[in-house]
Amino acid sequence: MQFKRLNNAIVTEKYSDESLRDQKTSATIVHLGIGAFHRAHQAVYTNNANFLAAQAAEDIWSIVAVSLRSATVREQLVPQDCFYNVVESDVSGSNRFLVSAIENVLVAPENPQAVLNAMCAETTQIVSLTVTEKGYCHDVVSGDLNLQNVDIQHDLANSSSPKTAIGFIVAALKYRHDNALPAFTVLSCDNLPSNGKTLAKIVLQFAEKIHPALAAWIEQQAKFPNTMIDRIVPATTADDIDKFSQRYGYHDLAMVKTERFSQWVIEDNFVGKRPAWQKVGVNIVKDVDAYENAKLRLLNGAHSSLAYVGYLTGLDFVHQVMENPELTRFLTHLMKVEIAPTIVAPEGLDLQKYCDDLLQRFSNPELHHRTYQIAMDGSQKVPQRLLHTVEYKLKNNQAIDALSFAIAGWLRYTMGVNESGVAIEVQDPRAEQLASIYKQHANNLEDLIDAYLSVHSIFPENLQSYPAFKESLSYWVGLILELGAKAALAKLLERLNNVAE
Repeated sequence: MQFKRLNNAIVTEKYSDESLRDQKTSATIVHLGIGAFHRAHQAVYTNNANFLAAQAAEDIWSIVAVSLRSATVREQLVPQDCFYNVVESDVSGSNRFLVSAIENVLVAPENPQAVLNAMCAETTQIVSLTVTEKGYCHDVVSGDLNLQNVDIQHDLANSSSPKTAIGFIVAALKYRHDNALPAFTVLSCDNLPSNGKTLAKIVLQFAEKIHPALAAWIEQQAKFPNTMIDRIVPATTADDIDKFSQRYGYHDLAMVKTERFSQWVIEDNFVGKRPAWQKVGVNIVKDVDAYENAKLRLLNGAHSSLAYVGYLTGLDFVHQVMENPELTRFLTHLMKVEIAPTIVAPEGLDLQKYCDDLLQRFSNPELHHRTYQIAMDGSQKVPQRLLHTVEYKLKNNQAIDALSFAIAGWLRYTMGVNESGVAIEVQDPRAEQLASIYKQHANNLEDLIDAYLSVHSIFPENLQSYPAFKESLSYWVGLILELGAKAALAKLLERLNNVAE
């Protein structure tokens, strides 16, 4: 089987079939946020569902992908007719396969009307999103739309040329409302608690600002399923592309690399059609909460923790963190002793085995997942990944040493300078605010922690009612500043050992 658009590459994987492009597309997904994760996750499931649908003469789905920022992905994909390879790996090795589900890539800043046209087309049944937590333009503690966000303000004033995912969704739904067209399903695929419910709240608050009748129609007619997505997808590097080229004999500028493991759980709450994702491994369920809680707290909570502590101790990659015995002991305690007991497992999930599986996945040396990449946007991630767990532990009078150490590691990272005095470029929407807090209170630890905890868009206000949290956080921030991350970690492990005895 030859793919001329990719320099005659031979691909024999089960679901890689260029002939799908020759069949008439009967339904469309518009996806906002065409990054590596979408290409390694949702697009793969859609591609596989199309393969089975073609055999059964059922609906073939195409994805119109949208970049809300730059033209980079379009310049990679479109010259290849939007074909690209996914390289999967685990400890046993790697394999690759071609994905053909993406039909086109639009760049929103260049032509917002083209994006709206795609979203308003009658064939569009689903609008999905992977725009990261900050792309929802909301307060991560309250879940409310951030009306002070300058892009949200722009979109409220300029509905025909939105900048945000929220602005595009509401503008498209308004067109459908005004033209007596059915609403679509809005499918969040980002790591937010109750992501569908959260997105619905934000969309309705935005729509209410335009017209109450529009908000009422969206609430009645559109659907916002909750989802849980799970796959580790590092950023693709130039070296990855070169290695692919050397191995397979042609360049694929749009390739993505990922682990072999993949999971997607979706609430059965759609309007109109959807791909037969359930035939290719997606769990369509009544309630996603238990799956989401386990994943957000254990995988994402541990991932953020290892990223901050690992980065502070000078480790660039996740697998290097897992090769360090002290860091592995820290993570194992964090996951199995402090986080897992806060979770009600979905039926069939053994939490201790899930922890062991996650530790093995983190150890994958083929992924080269950078701790710096995972560390980005912590102010948007730490509340749902770590602070919700802390709240549960405090309410139940349970120990939080490892959790506090992880949060202290994040705060130390946001100070903007490493232990050698070299500046760190902290990529976070609140980087300037957090750095300013440190500069203002660097000489007084108590005032410093009070100032951090007063940022209620990150730290829930009720956390201040627990003296144990402030005490624990102060202790570990102070120790990391005094001794450095490695020595402070040794003190933590010593304390955990003493408690266990």
